[in-house]
Formats: sequence, structure tokens, C-alpha cells
Amino acid sequence: MLLEIEDIHVHYNKVAALKGVSMSVPEGGIVTIIGANGAGKTTTLRTVSGLERPSSGEIRFDGERIDQLPPEEIVRRGIAHAPEGRRVFPDLTVEENLRTGAFLRDDRAEIESDLRSVFDHFPRLEERRRQWARSMSGGEQQMVAIGRALMSRPRLLLLDEPSMGLSPVLVEEIARIIVEISARGVPVVLVEQNAELALQLAQFAYVLETGNVALKGAAKELHENDHVKRAYLGM
Repeated sequence: MLLEIEDIHVHYNKVAALKGVSMSVPEGGIVTIIGANGAGKTTTLRTVSGLERPSSGEIRFDGERIDQLPPEEIVRRGIAHAPEGRRVFPDLTVEENLRTGAFLRDDRAEIESDLRSVFDHFPRLEERRRQWARSMSGGEQQMVAIGRALMSRPRLLLLDEPSMGLSPVLVEEIARIIVEISARGVPVVLVEQNAELALQLAQFAYVLETGNVALKGAAKELHENDHVKRAYLGM
């Protein structure tokens, strides 16, 4: 397994956000984490990327522990995180935002090649590469956030709520791009409030409830699970 999360506990002050979460992510494909607001989905990604510290448990990436490393070292090892809410740099251009994703790299020729690849994924960003990020639509800013993460040349991509607040047309476009990224050999961990979309895209899924893994299994199987249907699919 590329990523292994073992019995992770995370607290905010005295409040337990994760209570012994264990997950694994293989070398390829899409793994999704679904659950209600406050279930611990975002905390899981933030802990993997080093933005939160676990109070106990271990996280291993490619066989080596990373749970005590600073975020920049985790990025250097190959994990990129496109956070919830996009969080682009509003007073930088689209291209400048994308280049910030390569801030740990010094291979200039390869950076230019990867920028070309991002523009291949997102032709709209190439059209607006000189435009201020603050003037972009929500969907375009989401493209910038994902493209910025790809500029670090990740071995694993963490996506937190990429479809949030987008129109159905843009949701379809983002979904297509996520599948394309995975098909090009970058495994994806996808956190999504839109459980229907997440289970359609992923091969494997975890259901988090109040900081615990309540269910796990093949995404197709969980899509047919009665509890998942009632609680997350509105069936």
C-alpha cells in the first residue's frame, strides 16, 4: 500500500475529532471518504498532509512514517493537498498561483513541462493565465487549486470537497479531470459531501461517522448498502 493510516487519534483541545481511524490507499486508483459534516473527513486529510498532529497512531507513506514530519517535508515526499474552500492566492495571477505549487522544486525544465500538462488538463486556465485569481469563478478557482497541487508532481493527491458550490456542469468537468488524473498514474484520496458522485468515481470507499470508520469496502458495494442509501444517498 502507498499510504497506511493506522489507529489515528486527533484532538482539538479536549474534543476527539478522529477516534482510531485506520485506512489504506493503494498505488493506483481513487479512494473516497464520505460522511456527514463533522465526521472527520477534512481532519483525516489535514493529518495526512501534516497540518494536524495525531495524538496517537501512525501514518506511513511508501513504508516510512510521516506523522511527525512538517507539511513541507510531506509535500517533498510526494503528497499534495488541494484543501476545502480552494484557498487560491487572490492577488496572484493564475499562472503565479500554479507556480507556487512547485516552490520546493528546482528542475526548471520539468516545471515548465508540468505547467504545460496542467494547461492540458485545464485549457481554461491557459486562456486566463494572466488573470488575477480573485476574478475567477468558483469553478475556475477550483481548477487552479487542483492544478497548483499537481505542480508539486505528487505521488498521491488529496482532494477535499472539489465539487463544493459548483454548478452541475462544472461538477461533471471536475469529475472528469479527477478520473483523468488517476488514469495518468496519480492515486487520489477524494473527500466529498456529494456521496453519489464520490461512489461513482472511486474504486474503494470509507464511511466516517463521528470520527470513526463506520463502513468500508468497494465503492460499488457501498453504493448498494442500505445504511449508505438512507444516510448519504437520499434513497
